[in-house]
Amino acid sequence: MKKITEYLKKAGVFFVATAEGDQPRVRPFGAAAEFEGRIYLCTNNKKPCYAQIAANPKVEISGMTGEGEWIRVTGELVRDDRDEARAAMLREYPELGGMYRVGDGIFEVLYLKNPVGVLCSFTAAPVTLD
Repeated sequence: MKKITEYLKKAGVFFVATAEGDQPRVRPFGAAAEFEGRIYLCTNNKKPCYAQIAANPKVEISGMTGEGEWIRVTGELVRDDRDEARAAMLREYPELGGMYRVGDGIFEVLYLKNPVGVLCSFTAAPVTLD
């Protein structure tokens, strides 16, 4: 988990792919935190992204560092309704405080269940991250 979270942070911006019916949807994210041994992302529960995850929690995440390598992570996003998880995300990314706060009714944190991360490169074989 730690290696995946570190890579997503190093990438800065990474992309989360969801599905809306039979149509893939991809959007940028910029916050990945480790809390209680899990990888957490966050979003606004009014966004289509959140509705897509609620309907089908399977996602794929991809980010690139600009060093000729990228990561692909698969798993399922699971909503965590605990204020402790929200507070942990805000501690890790204080800049999110401009959009969200604990108890605002829109701030959702989700952890990645059964994540599988693969580090890919133009010059080397893929490596599965543990």
